[in-house]
Amino acid sequence: MNHKESFISDHRGKILCCNKAFRPRCFKGQGNAKGNIVTERTLPGNSTTLLSDQRGAVALEMPAVVLFLMMSLLVPLADVAIAGFRFISAHQALRDMGQRTQYSTPDATDPNSISNWKSSLPTTVDGYPISAKVYCGDPGTEAPCAGTAWPKYYIFETSFTLSPMVLPVSVLCRTCTVTYSERFQ
Repeated sequence: MNHKESFISDHRGKILCCNKAFRPRCFKGQGNAKGNIVTERTLPGNSTTLLSDQRGAVALEMPAVVLFLMMSLLVPLADVAIAGFRFISAHQALRDMGQRTQYSTPDATDPNSISNWKSSLPTTVDGYPISAKVYCGDPGTEAPCAGTAWPKYYIFETSFTLSPMVLPVSVLCRTCTVTYSERFQ
């Protein structure tokens, strides 16, 4: 192949390089054939260039980046996830208790009926200790109440403890309290 066969011109009259052997002439003054505009430097007695041989930089930086991400993002996120799962589980236990008590409501005007109702309730649901109180009226005075006080509702309350791995107690609660209220009359 001669010199004339390796160049093809486009419709605007520019010469396009088609042969690898002639590409350095086509890109003269525009950088090297690899696309680097900075001039390459070679090490004495070595044919590799300083600019093209940087494969070890990522291998050295990656363990530090992974360690930083795990310690600053994933471990605190695990604390928040554990707290969220515990809160959801405790709230579901309270809802289960509310569902059970919909079918056996106390007479809010009789103190004996309220005490019998409280003693008939289970003390724990799904491992969470639950306390129950009956309230009457909008401001919420504890029962027994007058027959005309509306609405009548009960409030269930439970608590659980957290021991976070990284996050301080000021961010997450050490002993968290969850309440659930439901109207029955």
